[in-house]
Amino acid sequence: MRLALVHDWLNQRGGAENVLDVLVDLYPQSPLYTSIYAPDKMPEAYRTWDIRTLWLDRLPLIHDHHQPFLPLYPLAWQGLDLSDYGVILSNKSGFCHGLHKGSAVHICYCLAPTRYVWQFEHYARRESLPGAMKAVLKPLVSAMQRWDYQAAQQVDHFIAISSDIQRRIARFYDRDSVIIFPPVEVQRFAPVPSPADFFLVVSRLIPYKRVDLAVEACTRLNLPLKVAGSGRDRERLEALAGPTVEFLGYVPDADLPDLLARCRAFIFPGLEDFGIAPVEAQAAGRPVIAYRGGGALDTVVEGETGLFFDEQTVDGLCAALQRCDSMVWDPVRIRQNAARFDRAVFEDRLTAFVQANAKES
Repeated sequence: MRLALVHDWLNQRGGAENVLDVLVDLYPQSPLYTSIYAPDKMPEAYRTWDIRTLWLDRLPLIHDHHQPFLPLYPLAWQGLDLSDYGVILSNKSGFCHGLHKGSAVHICYCLAPTRYVWQFEHYARRESLPGAMKAVLKPLVSAMQRWDYQAAQQVDHFIAISSDIQRRIARFYDRDSVIIFPPVEVQRFAPVPSPADFFLVVSRLIPYKRVDLAVEACTRLNLPLKVAGSGRDRERLEALAGPTVEFLGYVPDADLPDLLARCRAFIFPGLEDFGIAPVEAQAAGRPVIAYRGGGALDTVVEGETGLFFDEQTVDGLCAALQRCDSMVWDPVRIRQNAARFDRAVFEDRLTAFVQANAKES
């Protein structure tokens, strides 16, 4: 089976790249096609990979600011011909599914239908785009929606990372999909006998993550909160915080298992397509207090491994925090739930799906 891996861009690290790491481990002999690659911004291990870029990679400043070039991505991707392969496995949140596949079987692991195309208003608020810029971009966004929809019709099989993404694939692309949850390194985490007395948020500090809700709720209730992470919203969050809130800044990955295991509960106030951190907290035996939406609906079992709040408001989160204190949590049961999302489960399900749908090449 001659297989090619495809990924939107490699100039920043996040959840998409966590998935990519596993895909490369599963198919180490396969080349990786991507639009741009900035080696200095990515892990050193990537330099051993067979990475092949598009012509976009030669444009000035694109490694540091790829967003202004977004209108060029459909043109670049549709010019990539991978028809010599038997199977194409794309790891998509942007436009990489728009490549030319010929007779190859294209399996798309869909992290999300292209957000800034199908959820433009939300994206514009998140990035604080001026009104004039939004007005200019709207006709372009409409054209990109048409292209994106047509590109999605050329994919042979869609895999969704969550129930929420499955619904979006059906809504925006009119396509069916199966769900295979992203890989989580569950074995890195374990409960501790006596957790400490603090609530915890682990997140990039940017507005749409809604860390402000956790900061304001814990300040109002005089509850201890530790905030791990960095980002452009930190100064604003610190201004909202009372004396019970501590900002830890960037926490090394090696220190996260102990931090998660010692918290009273993990707070997940944002709306995410999946959300790795709540699963990691559960792997450490700790309950999750999450906004009722997105990937948390798949990963949190209400009343057993955590609680939901229905409105993204301080009042809503305060009520959930108070309910959490009145409940008894079983770390063993919580960890058992996290095991459903272990990396080994992902590897088994994905390789079986690829094998079942691949043509001989």
